[in-house]
Amino acid sequence: MNKDDITHLASLARIRLEDAELEQFETELPAIVDYVSAVNSIADEKDTEPSPGMRPNIFREDAVTNTPNQYSEDIITQMPHSSGRFLSVKKILNIED
Repeated sequence: MNKDDITHLASLARIRLEDAELEQFETELPAIVDYVSAVNSIADEKDTEPSPGMRPNIFREDAVTNTPNQYSEDIITQMPHSSGRFLSVKKILNIED
């Protein structure tokens, strides 16, 4: 890789590089690319086909673990704006016709 390639990559990544950094990357980037290609070649050699085995059913029965309105009062008292049992929140959707 030459300085023009590195400058082009930096502009694509929206990174501004000084001349000293360009020289540093000119020596470092080929080593990084070689390392990544070596890792890819090792990954290509292995069998990457998934081999699904027997899996037991991991679901559990649904069970209610709290009583109705057990936490409602705590939640309402912690809200900055509420009216009775209703909570007032900031509008986050902007629906335009």
